[in-house]
Amino acid sequence: MAGKAYITGLAAYLPNEAVANDRMEEFLGRINGKPSRARAIVLRNNGITSRYYAMDAAGNMTHSNAELAANAVRQLFDSSFGPNDMELLCCATTIPDQLMPSHASMVQGCLGCRPIEIVSTAGVCCSGMNAMKYGMLSILSGNSSSAVCTASELASTMFLARNFENEMHTLSQLESRPILAFEKDFLRWMLSDGAGAALLQAQPNNGDGISLQIDWIDTCSFAGETDVCMYAGAEKDVEGKMAGWKTLSPGQWLDQSIFAVKQDIGLLEEHIVKLGVRTLSGSFKKRDLKVSDIDYFLPHISSEYFRAPLDEEMKAQGIGVSQDRWFTNLSHVGNIGSASIYIILEELFHSGRLERGMKVLCFVPESARFTYAVMLLTVC
Repeated sequence: MAGKAYITGLAAYLPNEAVANDRMEEFLGRINGKPSRARAIVLRNNGITSRYYAMDAAGNMTHSNAELAANAVRQLFDSSFGPNDMELLCCATTIPDQLMPSHASMVQGCLGCRPIEIVSTAGVCCSGMNAMKYGMLSILSGNSSSAVCTASELASTMFLARNFENEMHTLSQLESRPILAFEKDFLRWMLSDGAGAALLQAQPNNGDGISLQIDWIDTCSFAGETDVCMYAGAEKDVEGKMAGWKTLSPGQWLDQSIFAVKQDIGLLEEHIVKLGVRTLSGSFKKRDLKVSDIDYFLPHISSEYFRAPLDEEMKAQGIGVSQDRWFTNLSHVGNIGSASIYIILEELFHSGRLERGMKVLCFVPESARFTYAVMLLTVC
């Protein structure tokens, strides 16, 4: 492949007003009318002080997932690149608004743009990087001269208290303790909404504006070695066997909150850092990358709880990057899944901190069945 691919524009869209920790239950509601027991524990550890929801305090949606992505894309348009210049639209999300059509189809529909090539990438946090990689490879192959890549999440509506009413009623009838399992309640206080978008082009920006040359993107899945950790639309039995929603009855969908997002905390603790640093170390060796080359390290950490373990494991593997070179915005925008790395990168891109020649290393872990993405950028 000849040529290069450059990120020439980045945009973020965060819906409505920031929601502080003490207002979260106003939006998400109280399950069984009682305050969450997990909430204080999770918030104390994750370091998030505010986040954004695409709904109002009454639980009414203000944006669809596709609309979030489209709003981010619109912010990329200016006098030099507009809707009619789009050739390729790559869209990522964890859970789209519908089973079909594809997420990218719905985003294109919101944009109302001319007929173009589209692609939707599946997965969880790494789906955003997969969309970026598709756009990069399309440019490098000569298939297109530009690509608009997006990642968006609408997680909040999945965690509304009303979604768990049937399960609570069933537990009460069985004389079980009507408390939502920690694996489901945990993520209610972790995830939020928003979208990011990147414009990739075959040439860097002209004039004073900086661009980010994509040097490479590595991805690696450990699904052949690990069990499922985070999932939705399925149930896991005591032996770890998964049963998808198609094999379960509509009654079970409601009574067991099958479509709720769940996470196995034990597996998360066991694998997420160790396998992540294994992936990072592999990229360092494969790409002959040195720690001294890196000016900024952008890790998508889902919680501040993982900062110290990640730092310690990287140092133990000989690839430790000093904390003064880490850049993240988790505390004030929250964990937005696949969109997080776009939104972190967008903030740094417009911060005035980047100078030509700097190297930016991006790292995205995905706990669903442990997939990781690593991207190196050069400021130009």
